[in-house]
Amino acid sequence: MKKILLVFISLIVLITASLFIFYTMSLKAVSSNSSEVEFIVDGGYYDIIPKLKKAGLIRNELCFKIYVKLHKLNNIQKGKYTLNKNMSVEEIIKEFNKGNTYNPDAITITFKEGKHMRSIASTIAEKTNNTEEEVFSLLKDKEYLNELIKNYWFIDESILNNDIYYSLEGYLYPETYEFKNKDVTVKEIFKTMLDQMGKRLEPYKTDIENSKYSVHQILTLASIVELEGKKVEDRKNVAGVFYNRLNSGMSLGSDVTTYYAAKVDMSERDLYKTEVDSVNAYNTRSSSMAGKLPVGPICNPGIESIEAALKPEKSDYYYFVADKNGKTYFTKTNSEHNRKINELKQAGLWYTY
Repeated sequence: MKKILLVFISLIVLITASLFIFYTMSLKAVSSNSSEVEFIVDGGYYDIIPKLKKAGLIRNELCFKIYVKLHKLNNIQKGKYTLNKNMSVEEIIKEFNKGNTYNPDAITITFKEGKHMRSIASTIAEKTNNTEEEVFSLLKDKEYLNELIKNYWFIDESILNNDIYYSLEGYLYPETYEFKNKDVTVKEIFKTMLDQMGKRLEPYKTDIENSKYSVHQILTLASIVELEGKKVEDRKNVAGVFYNRLNSGMSLGSDVTTYYAAKVDMSERDLYKTEVDSVNAYNTRSSSMAGKLPVGPICNPGIESIEAALKPEKSDYYYFVADKNGKTYFTKTNSEHNRKINELKQAGLWYTY
């Protein structure tokens, strides 16, 4: 009987030791190699155990459950975590205890370069619980606009000009932003975009101060360059052409300003002759705009166009035209310009809407 009891005890000890070794090994990392995994905690510990196993982050579900039970773990913060397959169960638990700033209700909005305020209002209405009317209403709020003039070094009274269609056109930096949820206000969106514009302009503050043009005028020119310069590498030359025309008392003759003046998108249709000839504070095709910039920006430009407006390429060019492939041709005289247009038409390279 003693021998049987001894064998039985030895067997129990062996099984217990084996189970302990198995349990200990099961708590180790799945892999020694680094392999990041995004993991979303949307419930308690027992709820996520199968997901941890499926994601290849733990070796054994039962052992993980035992670990949680033995350590009396019941407080886990929901959210998105970046875990690694070389993390042990203890290390994973520590990450869960730290918590994170992940917000499942967060929204991402991309505002593209070269888009005008009507497009921005449409995007805001589509992505948030605001309406286009609320966007346009805020743009007319004089108290709000005066507050911005006080708070931002690059905004002045120019935005209050009655001829300006949308007061903050050109000032909202185009980028991808994340907001807390769809209830974000238009003011919060504008503040985020204006703050980013401030950061983008800060490195050029000395250049702006040394320029004979105001920030408003620089952003106005940059917005035209954004739409006229089909390729980034052409934009400094395009800006140079416009400065040459301004310095010579010529009108800019920019089609994109005429379309903006008529509130028509270029992809929508051709302009009517009355629209082309209209006397408007934006229409640089009008003779009354000789040597002048439009009253304000016509879109929200990116940093490359802003830099082009601040640091244009010096040249003798006064004209440019782009073919349907986006290649831009620069010429010095009106006759050269017209010849180039005819060449493009004959070669089937003329852009048509």
